[in-house]
Amino acid sequence: MDAIRKKMQSLKGETEGLYATIRGFEEATAEASARADQADCDIRDYGKKVQSLEIGYDETNDKLTKASESLEEADKQFKEVEADVAALTRRIMLMEEEDKKSAEVLCNTITKLAVTSKTADNVLKAVKVVESTCMNNEVTIEELDKNLRATIKMAVDNE
Repeated sequence: MDAIRKKMQSLKGETEGLYATIRGFEEATAEASARADQADCDIRDYGKKVQSLEIGYDETNDKLTKASESLEEADKQFKEVEADVAALTRRIMLMEEEDKKSAEVLCNTITKLAVTSKTADNVLKAVKVVESTCMNNEVTIEELDKNLRATIKMAVDNE
């Protein structure tokens, strides 16, 4: 009976050891399950973060595409406006040259007009001198005509 008792005690010791081993494995399993659950949560959180970052990337990429299109359109408009400005600058330069030529022609015309006006004034003075001379001559002719008539009358009276 001692042998059975020893055997029972040895079985009891082995059973308690096995229970302790089982508890250790159960605790390790619980710990591993908790770590696995935490890892699953972390994976889910990282997945959500990655998804939100991908959405943000797509939105930013769309904004970049729109901004690039806007920049290209603005650049195109800038080039058109720059071409218009260049054309208007050339036109202004041509108009300034035309203005200079017109000013020169105007100066020459004014100078010619002044010379012609001076010549006309001299001609008018000469005309006035000639008219004055004519008037004086007419007065002299009338006086001489009166004298002639008077002389003819005297001659007729004397005869």
